[in-house]
Amino acid sequence: MSLAIVPGSFDPMTLGHLELIGIAARRYDEVVVAVMQNAEKNYLFTTEERVEIARRTVAALPNVRVISDDGMLIDLFDRLGATAVCKGVRNETDLAYETYMANWNQEHNPRFVTELIPSEGCYANVSSTDVRNAMKNREELSALVHPDVISILSRKNF
Repeated sequence: MSLAIVPGSFDPMTLGHLELIGIAARRYDEVVVAVMQNAEKNYLFTTEERVEIARRTVAALPNVRVISDDGMLIDLFDRLGATAVCKGVRNETDLAYETYMANWNQEHNPRFVTELIPSEGCYANVSSTDVRNAMKNREELSALVHPDVISILSRKNF
């Protein structure tokens, strides 16, 4: 049985993330969306909120589950018995960064496999930063996030 991890901060999860997770869900038997913690990062949403947003966003994908983790991805890979980590690539900057990270991860865990998945379609350039900016400007969010999470997003004050 193949298992892919789709890691990220997901602050918040976007329709672009959902597109990536959907691609992974078609390629792997199981997909684990890992809402990762980084003590050096300032998040708009709490871990619990980010997990809830992710769960609501992927609810229609039966082979996808959401967890949170505050450890190293290379360790999570082994703990879950993963086949691969799937990372989305929107542009050359993403490609350079994700290639660097893939190499670092494999150097530190020889079993680690990264699958870089090019973004495609109308959500190819949607980012969490776009969502946070739209929230700050009180703009419509329906083109950026799943409709089932707009109520959670609307609770945040700027």
